[in-house]
Amino acid sequence: IDGDACPGDVKELLFRTADRRKIRMTVVANSSIRVPRSDYLSTVLVSDGANVADRRIVELLEPGDLVVTADIPLAADVIAQGGEALDPRGELHTEATIGQRLAMRNLLDQMRGSGAVIRGPSGY
Repeated sequence: IDGDACPGDVKELLFRTADRRKIRMTVVANSSIRVPRSDYLSTVLVSDGANVADRRIVELLEPGDLVVTADIPLAADVIAQGGEALDPRGELHTEATIGQRLAMRNLLDQMRGSGAVIRGPSGY
């Protein structure tokens, strides 16, 4: 799980599911995140900085792993490395869809930077 880009209630749901289904799960974040005690849950704390957690997630990734993230560029990297990327709303990113989502994200980011669009994505 991208601990920096995943809503708290989604993390809680994933923690319970990983424990109940006995699935190993790692939370990577640049700040301390409360994770229940479990043989199936672990955390990786990385230093502050742009994309440090994202780079660590990609380093830890093995083909077939599922990464939960709201970060579109990270999702693109995950797919490129053979992983699966799911956003916190339950939408699966695929090779067929990630290019368009990344282009739209970059366009909106550019428009916000120029002042043409002043709000970001809708809240969770």
